[in-house]
Amino acid sequence: MIKSDKPRLVFWELTKSCNLKCVHCRASADNGTFKGELDTDNIMHIIDDIASFAKPILILTGGEPLFRKDIFTIAEYANNKGFHVALATNGTLIDKDTALKIKKSGISRVSISIDGKDANSHDAFRGINGSFNKAIKGASLLRDAGVEFQFNTTITKRNVEDLDEIILLSEKAGAKALHIFMLVPVGCGAEIAYTDMLPKEEYEKTLIWLYERMKTTNLDFKATCAPPYYRIIRQKAKEEGRTVSVQTDGMAAMTRGCLAGTGVCFISNTGDVQPCGYLPVNAGNVTRKPFKEIWEESKLFNELRDLGNLKGKCGACDYKAVCAGCRARAYYATGDYFDEEPYCTYIPEKK
Repeated sequence: MIKSDKPRLVFWELTKSCNLKCVHCRASADNGTFKGELDTDNIMHIIDDIASFAKPILILTGGEPLFRKDIFTIAEYANNKGFHVALATNGTLIDKDTALKIKKSGISRVSISIDGKDANSHDAFRGINGSFNKAIKGASLLRDAGVEFQFNTTITKRNVEDLDEIILLSEKAGAKALHIFMLVPVGCGAEIAYTDMLPKEEYEKTLIWLYERMKTTNLDFKATCAPPYYRIIRQKAKEEGRTVSVQTDGMAAMTRGCLAGTGVCFISNTGDVQPCGYLPVNAGNVTRKPFKEIWEESKLFNELRDLGNLKGKCGACDYKAVCAGCRARAYYATGDYFDEEPYCTYIPEKK
């Protein structure tokens, strides 16, 4: 068993229910009910269980977490237990009263999904007309309530040419950060992989563009589900004759690309624990086994923490300690989450 650090981020899918029909949805959520979802008492018990071991950032997600009537009870309970609590939402259900409840419950940051520069592009991706205007209005109400928020954008062929305008939109809205997600083919995302995923050469160019664009905005940028970015910043730093640091590269200097099962995990709506929300492999269930035991002792997590298990060019890569490749994309491509990242153009020297 490999000695593990405590989890830094726990994503908790409180429900699969959702009011939108996003073409890329990880959860394959819809506007219905799902059997076996954890009730309030179960969730509080599990929060107690996690708190006895670690105090990670707890990200309440879905589906659409605001569908749950007990969402603020859960958030307040977790906040009182010492967690930093965040909320991941599509933003369309945030009215003035909801924004104030978010503030009162102790949620420290809200992420709102924005996948287009305007209503036409965003609504086509999200599947419901009016979702863009409602999300932007929700962000405005959060700002008025004094709640910090960020935008999350999933990059596909549909919007890659609109990135500059999405950045400007984020700045104008008053977002604290913009997290750029590279599409992972899981859930509904698998259905659009062939039509919407960037080719790996375009993927690389986009990450290089983001590296350069980051220098000209005050937004906190984060490339998410994009492990090669953490190689790119080191390659660029070398070209520029400098070392990577927090001062110049932000949090990207302190973390690595794929954190699945190492610094991050995901709890499903029924209590299954996965390495991340995009890697649908089960390490245990928190209703039947303590979270600490799953985190420290599961065979799956321990295997993922051993970079010696990586195969192909990821296994030979001189940047594997800072990148590690996306285990979810490898799993999608070959059925083996230790295989090489299929959307990386880099050829290691050892190859």
